[in-house]
Amino acid sequence: MKSLSIVILGAIMLSAIQVVSGQTNDQKTLEMELIVTDEQKIILFASFALAVIGIFVYLARDIILRKKTSYDSKEFDSKNDKTYEKYHSDWSDDYEEFGTRSKSKDNKEFREAFQNSVLPDYYKTLDISQEATQDEIKNKYRELAKKIHPDKNKDDKSEEIMVKINKAYEVLSNEELRKKYDAYYDKN
Repeated sequence: MKSLSIVILGAIMLSAIQVVSGQTNDQKTLEMELIVTDEQKIILFASFALAVIGIFVYLARDIILRKKTSYDSKEFDSKNDKTYEKYHSDWSDDYEEFGTRSKSKDNKEFREAFQNSVLPDYYKTLDISQEATQDEIKNKYRELAKKIHPDKNKDDKSEEIMVKINKAYEVLSNEELRKKYDAYYDKN
């Protein structure tokens, strides 16, 4: 083992000496000039252009290869007004602020509605019992949404009804909001 380390150390020392001696300039000057012909310039430019085009195609592959769905081929109102859809859908939970302010805001909203005797009956809106489970609430909401959604139902009041259904689902699907709502609903 000791002899192996001596051999490796010797090889390293020998290579270091060769590198140092190879770097000394013994008054010899090398004249190197790169000469590129026009044909070579065209080949370099074309290969560079192909590489750039290839990178753009690679980055845009999701857009190019995206499969068209039946939603893309039809004209729905929700495609025209994307901001409405953003703030009035099931997926809008990502945009809500969480914290003590929203909790106190909900309490205040329920309290004021109760005091003014205008507390809406969300159970009646979704046509479910007060003991309904989360799955029952979700299934009933989806059923009503399919039936009453403004894109499928051209009734004038379907948009207003859909807003009420969304609000009822928002309150009843959230355990904390449902408990707060039930506290005021039971007093009513």
